[in-house]
Amino acid sequence: MAFIDGTVVNVALPAIEADLAASVALIAWIVNAYTLCLAALVLIGGALGDRFGRRGTFVIGIAIFAAASVWCGLAASAAQLVAARAVQGIGAALLIPCSLAIIGASFAEHERGRAIGTWAGFSAIAGAIGPVLGGFIVDHSTWRWIFLINPLIALPTIVIALRHVPESRDAEAPPGLDWPGAVLAFGGLGGVVFGLIASPDRGWRDPTVAIATGGGVILLMLFLWAQWRSRAPMMPLDLFRSRVFSGVNLLTLLLYSALAGAFFLLPFDLIQVHGFSALAAGGIFLPFTLIMAGLSRWSGGLIDKVGARAPLIAGPVIVALGFALLALPGAAAPYWAFLLPVATVGVGMAVAVAPLTTSVINAVPAHQAGVASGINNAVASVARLLAVALFGAIALGSFNRAIDQRLAAPLAPAVKQTIANARGKFVVEPAPATIAENDRRTADTIIRAALADSIRLSMLLAAALALGGALCAAVTMGPSRRKP
Repeated sequence: MAFIDGTVVNVALPAIEADLAASVALIAWIVNAYTLCLAALVLIGGALGDRFGRRGTFVIGIAIFAAASVWCGLAASAAQLVAARAVQGIGAALLIPCSLAIIGASFAEHERGRAIGTWAGFSAIAGAIGPVLGGFIVDHSTWRWIFLINPLIALPTIVIALRHVPESRDAEAPPGLDWPGAVLAFGGLGGVVFGLIASPDRGWRDPTVAIATGGGVILLMLFLWAQWRSRAPMMPLDLFRSRVFSGVNLLTLLLYSALAGAFFLLPFDLIQVHGFSALAAGGIFLPFTLIMAGLSRWSGGLIDKVGARAPLIAGPVIVALGFALLALPGAAAPYWAFLLPVATVGVGMAVAVAPLTTSVINAVPAHQAGVASGINNAVASVARLLAVALFGAIALGSFNRAIDQRLAAPLAPAVKQTIANARGKFVVEPAPATIAENDRRTADTIIRAALADSIRLSMLLAAALALGGALCAAVTMGPSRRKP
């Protein structure tokens, strides 16, 4: 359910922006309200599962997620949709860490890699359904149904969990929950993300942007201080004394930042620049998820055969290659020119994800599997949160500068006005019918070219981040050793 939702929403963003007359900033918050709550509370969710029972916490998270999905589907405005997405994030913060912690508690270390690979494979299958289903819904109905399908999945999921998933707890879990830490994390991340999203329109010198960003950084520093001082921290800092644990989490931050930022902008490129339908745009992601589904179980066993270092270097390098290829297609590029790069990204992620997750859990004692899983999920969520804000800000800033440069050229007044109206938007609106056909085509070509250039820059940034992840693995992971 969580993976379908994650892949569906990106495909529907252009339709949501047009239907709700939302700005790029609000569109970013539709993604980030969910991710912010997930990132700030996922560690609390893991701790709740460790203390009170992972299966019970998992089921409660599913119920909250499903109820919030109904609210998303009925939202009358972009602001309501943002609020509903925040509640969805709360539900996800309960169900996601508990799902991996249940596996960690149920399988011995020598079986855990393949078990997590199976989990990743089924998650990828669910994710594969999302873009195609979302694109079909957007093309033939309303985007609201992409949220209303979640309750249909929730009921059988709860039944399966109650009947077949064993309950597990951590007998050594601390008695308290770190709510002050959650509040500091929420406020700190929220402030930084607000600053990133608002900066293209308001500028970094704007008092609101400066106060929000500076305040967010201060709160995050206070969060780290509070974790160090707390007797029951939501993020035990002593786990980061492990070089492997620290390195894998830094790799997670870089790799998932690249993935989230690039895939946030790719549907706008496909639909707005190249004119593909929402269904076709959703289909672009199908090779990615199918490859992950097919290879994840195999890659889960890699760590038992060659160790973690080799796949955690090779995977991000392949991902970087895929993003670099996504920066190449021109305005008239055929559909297959996008399928191959996305498939390449899928191969790289399939090689890396299961060894990455297994390394996180294996780097800590078994009774801390829930906490370790929660921290790694929190890092991945923070990566998505910051990446959507950062990539959106960079792409929008680049797009606005490209528009301003083109406005300085000698163009007809009607063309200039149409181009100026596109500033600050990722949805290319049709030029007014009152201007000449030739002027409409000129304005449309200029706007699409500016948007394509800004997204191309973002793909290169994603490639650089993925390469940074490979470098991180090379530096922090020990030499791979073949197990007997």
